[in-house]
Amino acid sequence: MPLQINNPKGELVFDPYKHKERYQKFGNFIDGIVNKDKEIILRILKDFELGRNVNGTKGERSYTRLNTLKSRLRRISQLLTTHYKKGLTTATEAELVGLFKNMKDSLIKKSDGKPYKAVADYIKVYKTFWHWYMKVMKKEGKRFSDITEDLTTKREKPKFNYFTFENMKSMAEQAKYEYKVLMWFLFDSGIRAPTELMNVKSKDLQEDKRTGNYQLNIREETSKTFGRRIKLLLCSDMLKRYIKEKNLSHEDFIFTTDPGTVNKYLQRMGKRILGINDLTMYDFRHSSACYWLPRYKSESALKYRFGWKHIPLPIVKTEN
Repeated sequence: MPLQINNPKGELVFDPYKHKERYQKFGNFIDGIVNKDKEIILRILKDFELGRNVNGTKGERSYTRLNTLKSRLRRISQLLTTHYKKGLTTATEAELVGLFKNMKDSLIKKSDGKPYKAVADYIKVYKTFWHWYMKVMKKEGKRFSDITEDLTTKREKPKFNYFTFENMKSMAEQAKYEYKVLMWFLFDSGIRAPTELMNVKSKDLQEDKRTGNYQLNIREETSKTFGRRIKLLLCSDMLKRYIKEKNLSHEDFIFTTDPGTVNKYLQRMGKRILGINDLTMYDFRHSSACYWLPRYKSESALKYRFGWKHIPLPIVKTEN
């Protein structure tokens, strides 16, 4: 069962990846890098935990963000030391450009020999670090130029599995009951999984007395971007039966199966029924977006449904 934590309102929230637990347990433990880089990483983590010396949106950063900063800065430090004999604060602009280019070109690979798939994420973290460092040093009377100015965080289009409404029906028809309900809910809602998905409670579903369909409330505190209310037009009847059969109370979470277990099941179903490799809950979100795109009259309405501030990719495959 994923860790449950209290949000500022005192409500229980699922933390599927145990970010808070990991950070609190290992926050001061950073191995495999030089002492000076350890000190500077711990310093930025403490500042961001408190919301101090941050750029952009003010306020403390989430445990997800803190763990990401820690792990990626640690890896960048290791690579700079190995390939340039430099640290996080002593590398030159040319060395940074060279490092990230070699990561993109797979000349520098992960410790398991696999290429880095999201180098832009490492660049983004280093840019965040350097801008924080500039701000801190300025307060101490030292000025540094922005050596990250020419580093681009432009991303390559991620690989994804796309399937149609009919494909989804074929899988759901052969799925175990709990997974059948989950599949329909994922495809209908397009909800982020597992973070938003696993925080849906029975109380977040309100029935429209006129249509009989549910309106789903994705709460602000559980969303990566913003809270929203969306209509469930495909799975409402199935959800009603499921909630009744499971005897779920108002405060019960609806979907509690471990995300890793869910993805393993989906991978088997996708391979056996559709011939798709590595099917995950993420692919349901993308395929849902492709399904709903032609059914929305405005881009703003589509962005609202999926919790996007900007549409992340051109959605080229759509259904009529």
